Amino acid sequence: MLTRRHFIATTAALFSAPIATPVLAKQWPNESQKAAWDAEVTPENFDLETSNPWGHPQRYLPTRVFAKDGLTPGDIHVDAVAKYLYHIEEGGTAMRFGVAIGRGDLYEPGVYTIRRKVEWPHWTPTQNMIAREPDTYAQFADGQEPGPRNALGSRAIYLYVGDRDTYLRIHGTPQPWSIGSRASSGCVRMIMAHINALYPKVKLGSTAHLYSAEDSVTSRDNSAYVDPRFEGIY
Repeated sequence: MLTRRHFIATTAALFSAPIATPVLAKQWPNESQKAAWDAEVTPENFDLETSNPWGHPQRYLPTRVFAKDGLTPGDIHVDAVAKYLYHIEEGGTAMRFGVAIGRGDLYEPGVYTIRRKVEWPHWTPTQNMIAREPDTYAQFADGQEPGPRNALGSRAIYLYVGDRDTYLRIHGTPQPWSIGSRASSGCVRMIMAHINALYPKVKLGSTAHLYSAEDSVTSRDNSAYVDPRFEGIY
């Protein structure tokens, strides 16, 4: 259902007008295995906008909202304050999802190009992650095979700057309770059932805007996020 709220553009970047070798899993799942895993991470009788077995606040459930004029359909915008991801649609709307972002200074605001997408991806922590938290990540130094407990979950959208893989991802998470927080090592986390719905609509070559806390919208109350430089709530 369409809310009576505009998605607020937040920086001048909204108005201004390359690929690394992928890591290979030892064994990629076939279509039957992927379908079985999708069923495992999708709630029974799943409805994108209302199903909530995770017990999240209502505002973190996927919601279609109005988008500010001039935003490019297909692009993604991530608000670091509200913990929202917006996927801009044709016709002046956007689909809004609750997300988790990087904790502390691990979140990296910027403008990225989506160069790769993978269903049920393999995952390998970076050397920095292993050095920073060896007890958590060293066990996966040779990679973690695809599956519902994989750190990237069911889908991964890979963010690049030019031809350089930034190792930042928008991905599913086996920790759905982290949505709405700063919890990751830099990536944008989504509930697996939610990213499964978003994934086929995201096109390679689209742009992902990850805003800093300063450039994101500010909270006027617990449910309304408004930047006074732009349009308010209807």
